[in-house]
Amino acid sequence: MEEQNLVYLLDGKIYINLTNKCTNECVFCIRTLKDDVCGTNLWLKNDIVTAKEVIEQLKTLVKKENESGSRCEPELTCEEQVKQGEHNDSEVKVCEANFTGAKEIVFCGYGEPTLKLEVLKEVAQFIKNNYKNIKIRLNTNGHANFVYKRNIIPELVGLVDEISVSLNAPTEELYKELSQPNVVCENILAEVKDFIKKSVDAGIETTASVVDGYKNYDINIKECENIALEAGAKFRVRKWLKEGY
Repeated sequence: MEEQNLVYLLDGKIYINLTNKCTNECVFCIRTLKDDVCGTNLWLKNDIVTAKEVIEQLKTLVKKENESGSRCEPELTCEEQVKQGEHNDSEVKVCEANFTGAKEIVFCGYGEPTLKLEVLKEVAQFIKNNYKNIKIRLNTNGHANFVYKRNIIPELVGLVDEISVSLNAPTEELYKELSQPNVVCENILAEVKDFIKKSVDAGIETTASVVDGYKNYDINIKECENIALEAGAKFRVRKWLKEGY
């Protein structure tokens, strides 16, 4: 069976593509325009993605980057080093994880990563155990708590260093017009705002983002920024690019 592209490189960062399922169908999403990112096709043949598959692809990419001249892969796993008595649990030797300059792994692809929550957590734990200096970011639409009917953010503490949430709009009406949510929720933007606040309260570095410049949509950037700042989050405006990157 042809291997699916679960891990890819873009702008010096490593991205993890867990699923093509999403609870939004954003009108500006790159996947409505093209199948690939920098030549990597991100449409999956099936949605049965396991942590083992992702980890194997990640290790393969790391090895490839190492062979190109970068140090990032430990000679032994943490467990192997402890077993051989080289280090105890508190002083396990790990790599500097310098993926030819990359210092970040991002859960973001052609779908909403939190819809594969258990896989996400297992992969993030592997990264934390083996690549200590790599920052882990989650790009999300902020619907997860609504989908799972519980606050999933405490499960991400210690696994994810930063969460970037697509705020997209300052009002419910514009949010639904731009994001085209396919979940039944009277006020889904309120859920997104609550997710941002809970992420901040959990001590995770949190950024709320909007996409500006798509067609003739007029988004009140200042109002969006105020929503982010009131929640204690950072704010980022992403300029819409036809190629998506």
